[in-house]
Amino acid sequence: MAATGSEKQGATAYYVSTPIYYVNDAPHLGHAYTTVAGDVLTRWHRQRGEKVWYLTGTDEHGQKIMRTAEANDVTPQAWCDKLVEEAWKPLWEHLNIANDDFIRTTEKRHTDRVQEFVQDLYDKGEIYKGGYEGPYCVGCEEYKLPGDLIDGEGEFAGQKLCPIHKKPVELLKEENYFFKLSEYGPKLLEFYAANPGFIQPESARNEVVNFVEQGLQDLSISRSTFDWGVPVPWDDQHVIYVWIDALLNYATAVGYGANQEKFDGTFPANVHLIGKDILRFHSVIWPAMLMAQGLPLPGRVVANGWLMVGGEKMSKSNLTGIKPQDLTSHFGVDAYRWYFLRAIAYGSDGSFSWEDFSARYTSELANDYGNLASRVAAMVGKYFGGALPEATAAGDAERAVQEGLAKAVATADQKIGEELDFQSGILAIFEFVKQVNGYITEQEPWKVAKDTTPEGQARLATILYTAAEALRGVAVLLNAVMPQTSQQLWESLGAEESLGALADQKVQDAGTWGILPAGATVTKGAVLFPRLEEKPA
Repeated sequence: MAATGSEKQGATAYYVSTPIYYVNDAPHLGHAYTTVAGDVLTRWHRQRGEKVWYLTGTDEHGQKIMRTAEANDVTPQAWCDKLVEEAWKPLWEHLNIANDDFIRTTEKRHTDRVQEFVQDLYDKGEIYKGGYEGPYCVGCEEYKLPGDLIDGEGEFAGQKLCPIHKKPVELLKEENYFFKLSEYGPKLLEFYAANPGFIQPESARNEVVNFVEQGLQDLSISRSTFDWGVPVPWDDQHVIYVWIDALLNYATAVGYGANQEKFDGTFPANVHLIGKDILRFHSVIWPAMLMAQGLPLPGRVVANGWLMVGGEKMSKSNLTGIKPQDLTSHFGVDAYRWYFLRAIAYGSDGSFSWEDFSARYTSELANDYGNLASRVAAMVGKYFGGALPEATAAGDAERAVQEGLAKAVATADQKIGEELDFQSGILAIFEFVKQVNGYITEQEPWKVAKDTTPEGQARLATILYTAAEALRGVAVLLNAVMPQTSQQLWESLGAEESLGALADQKVQDAGTWGILPAGATVTKGAVLFPRLEEKPA
């Protein structure tokens, strides 16, 4: 995945956003996948010492929300309030998501600014009134092109279905207001060509370029058949199309029209993390809206693939919406955060299975990483009374470990921090963990300990210091991915008292050798990754 998109001018914050999620139901693994990825990315950049802004939130307008609320015999606002407070926010807290803001599209700070933005486009002549008739998917909140639809089978035989939701589309005919999207095709193609990393991965970029090259239609930006939305400021018989409303959250949340200093220091986003099913909204409609308003475009739009269960995209409508808590209650929160980014190449579709998660947990987390931490702490306790000894007899084997850590830092920083290749970055760290395990196996400190000569004891001290210092680097590198476990290891190494808070350690300094001081108190705490119990029913 390319490292750069368009240049972000002026703004100082490293700004990352997730999609704002529909609150028609509780979140599932697919929602959490994108949100955890954004959390890892922004935690990583914080540990580079950068100013960071991480935004997530909820999309609360539109026909889908209105119908769901009606089906539950409550108002749309009451439904949104309940889901946000009882499901969405608690899950992000449970998963240790360190977002800087949570925007709701029903908030006044958002709705007022949406009306101002749309009014400005109308005053500039970018919006006109017209009529439209076409197939509409309520699940996507989108008019579909006939070529996008698939033929129904079984109970839906003879009907045209949305390819994402696998449900029949509705034929809508409305008098709406339209944004002159068709005029922005050439400008968008020029921008894509000048900024080849703007849309990632490359397969997503190719899809968007091909779509725009075929010619764009003007976009209906209002609805008049229902009223759950932001009113069109010059015509209260219409509400603003939910996607226009939703996309503007990336601007309204950072002060558009309300706090110019904050807006100038944050906007546009460096990275919009999205699911590939909403790619066109973010890579075609959103940049065209910004062009029309004379605002800068984001650095990158990065589309992750679908999480698959049994060959089906994970979603509520396909009844594959596994709750994250179903997994965290068994594997733990940190292992959950680690697994999906390690097991699936970000940007590609990936299949989830309980068996794969269990196997990777046992092999990589429990046996390789957790066991290494336990062995090192136990040997420092046994042979040196828990006081980290000084390394005075380093040789080629120790230099190889030092070089391995420096390589892991450089690779992980490039892959995670720049390329958003979380899988390769995590694998580089765990390759180093395997290297340290191999180092201990080869050096056999339990045998060296039998040599009570000064030379033998110096050698033993050097082996254990090398292993502990390697773990110090691993704790820093994995802090963005597994913050609770990394903190536990940090305290076990005595680093909290001698080096300060883990969150203050710079990623780029993790590979500097000899930071953990001799004399630090090493303790054998709780097992980092306990043995898994039997799979729950």
